[in-house]
Amino acid sequence: MRKIFSLLILYTALSTLATAQELKAKVSVNTQQIQGRTDACETMRQKVEEFLNTRHWTEREYAEQERIECTFSITVNKYTEQDGAYECTMQLTSMRPVWGTAYQTVLYSCKDNNFHFKFEAADQLEYNFDNIDNQLVALLAYYAHLIIGIDMDTFAPLGGTEILNIAQDIVTKAQNLSYAGWSAFNDNSNRYSLLNDYMEPSMESMRTLNYRYHRQGLDNMADSTDNAIQNIISSLELLDEARQGRAMSNVPQLFAEYKRQELVNLLTGKGTPQQRQRIYDILFALNPSMKSEWEKIKK
Repeated sequence: MRKIFSLLILYTALSTLATAQELKAKVSVNTQQIQGRTDACETMRQKVEEFLNTRHWTEREYAEQERIECTFSITVNKYTEQDGAYECTMQLTSMRPVWGTAYQTVLYSCKDNNFHFKFEAADQLEYNFDNIDNQLVALLAYYAHLIIGIDMDTFAPLGGTEILNIAQDIVTKAQNLSYAGWSAFNDNSNRYSLLNDYMEPSMESMRTLNYRYHRQGLDNMADSTDNAIQNIISSLELLDEARQGRAMSNVPQLFAEYKRQELVNLLTGKGTPQQRQRIYDILFALNPSMKSEWEKIKK
C-alpha cells in the first residue's frame, strides 16, 4: 500500500511538471525618464510578470516547451506617487519556435503608446472576466489573449477564434474604464483597431496567411526547404489581399515591419524573377519607406 501511495505521489508530481501555463513572459521596466521611486516600478514589474505567467488563460494544458515566449518592454514616461499613476509606452513581442529547428520567429510585435494605469505596491492583480474594473488587469488580460490567439492561428486555420473573441470582449468591457486605446475611431493602431481589423471577415486572409506562412512554410523548412519557400511565397499573396480588403488597416503593414528581416533573409534570390518582383511589389505597397530592404529580395 505504501508503495502504491508513493507511486501516486510521483505520478501527480510528474503530471504537474508536464503541464504549464500558456505564457513565458519576460517583463522589463525602463525608468530612465523618471527620478526616484524605482522600487515602486520594480514591484510593479514583478507583479505584472507573475500575473502573466502563473495563471491559466485558456482551458488547454501547455507543456513547458510549448509555452509562448514573449516580452513586455515598458517605458515609464511619467509616474505620480500620490495616486500611483503610470504613463507608459509598451513594446510587445511574442515568439514562436519553428518546427525541427532552433529558430524562433517573431509572431507578433506592436507598440502601445497608451499603456497607462494606476498601481500601488499593495495591489493584488486579480482577473475576473465578468467584472473588469482595473486598467492594468485589462491591459494584461487583453494582450495575453491576443498573443495566445494569434499563436493558435498559426497552428490551425482560424484556430485562435475563441480566444481572440475573448480579447474583443475585454476591449468592450474596458471602454468603461475611460483610458485611451480601447475605443473605436481614436486611432487606427490602438488596441481596439488592431484587433478589430484582424478579426474582420474582410481581413480573414490575414489570419489565413498566419497559418500558411508559419505552419505550411516555416515549419517545413527542416524537411523541404524548396517547398517551404514556395509556400511562403504563395502565402504573401494573402498579405496583398488583406491590404486591399481593408486599405486603412495597419495590420498588414505591421506584419511586414516585424517580419522585415526574416522576409529578406528567407526570400532574397529565391523563386523565379517574376516571383521576386511580385514579392517586392506586395511589400513595397505596404511600406515604401523600406524600399531598400525590399529591393534586396529581387537580387
